[in-house]
Amino acid sequence: MSVSPLDDRIGKIKNDNEEIARFVEEYKPFIAACVEKSVGRYVQYGQDDELSIGMMAFVEAIKQHDPQKGNFLSFARHVIKRRLQDYYRKEKKHSRVILMRDYLNGETNEGIPDLGIEEAADAFASAELSQYRKLEIEMLKKELENWGINFFQLVKESPKHKKSRKMCGDIIRFMLSNPSLVETMKSKKSLPLAKIGENLGISQKKIERVRKYLIAAIIISTGDYEYLRSFVDWG
Repeated sequence: MSVSPLDDRIGKIKNDNEEIARFVEEYKPFIAACVEKSVGRYVQYGQDDELSIGMMAFVEAIKQHDPQKGNFLSFARHVIKRRLQDYYRKEKKHSRVILMRDYLNGETNEGIPDLGIEEAADAFASAELSQYRKLEIEMLKKELENWGINFFQLVKESPKHKKSRKMCGDIIRFMLSNPSLVETMKSKKSLPLAKIGENLGISQKKIERVRKYLIAAIIISTGDYEYLRSFVDWG
């Protein structure tokens, strides 16, 4: 089973507390997003105990993660949620009101205009999501470099017509329904054109035209790219 660049990084730092601290700092937006989803409200570093619980759970996930049992971010989300549940059961604490104006007065309000509470909440949620997508885009950029693929090529190969989009969607679904083919693709750094062509009745020449696009789609669909998956339409 191939290991993603992120999982490989986790394996290298799990016994290095200094590197773990750097990694946690880098993934603070992700931790906050997990905590907010679990508690159903906005939280802020330095003010909410739940974020401290989330960070400790994230470190726990780093040290316990086994790449053979799934990707790291999914595992980390599960550990954070579980530790928050333990915390609430122990403390019998269900919610604490945080004024939006206090929340937005912190460092996290950079770039967010002076809005009403509901508008500010929406703006902050959008900014937080955008920040995490940006992080995933950087991860994807580095992973695709290992395949000799850049974003300019993806834009160029993206299917423009309905028929081409349908073909790509069929190929992506076929690959995702055959995990062994995905593993072979990742280990050999090559899309199995012949297998796809034989099973779907598509000429290899047509598949080759969108090969890089298909590879990127499969990598996103099977990797630690939760926010990109929800944002991108494969047609």
